[in-house]
Amino acid sequence: MFAGHFGLAAAVKAMEPKVPLWALMVSTQLLDIAFVPLLLTGVESMETIGDGGYGEAIIHADYSHSLVGALFLSVIAGLIAWRVWNRRSAVIIGSLTFSHWLLDLLVHRSDMAILTGNYGDLPLLGFRLWELPTVTAIVEIALVLVGAVLYFRSVMARSGGLNGVKRYQPYLAGSLMALLLILSFVSDYFSI
Repeated sequence: MFAGHFGLAAAVKAMEPKVPLWALMVSTQLLDIAFVPLLLTGVESMETIGDGGYGEAIIHADYSHSLVGALFLSVIAGLIAWRVWNRRSAVIIGSLTFSHWLLDLLVHRSDMAILTGNYGDLPLLGFRLWELPTVTAIVEIALVLVGAVLYFRSVMARSGGLNGVKRYQPYLAGSLMALLLILSFVSDYFSI
């Protein structure tokens, strides 16, 4: 669901132009960014199932993707954004960071812990949408398209009154974002 997270960031950027796009993109992926070093050190792991295609993995991310871990990373991201920018940006960045957990909850198999380290061996969470790859793809492409359209429209609306060559820059920026979002979906879907 990488592309879906990015689509959400583009949609938020359309509504909150003062928050840097890079910060929105990073915040939507912060849980996965935290997952990488934990994966590389063996603290967390992935188990491929089936042919390993789109959504065919069980992710043992009991720290980075636990409910408590996601809340912790969201608060830290929000506090950093508050220090760097302002309170409004902090709320946006913190919320967007936590949105990763919420979107993953929809698609993951039951592999998301509530407490870090799966302390207490509580039931694992996940609504298992990845077991229906076509439905998952429709949800994800919808997030990508909504993000791309909203971003494109916001760039065009903010560019009013530009003349000459500069007039084409918003078209280029909006189109490039849409293309990158769609390519991220294609890459995600085909596990490229």
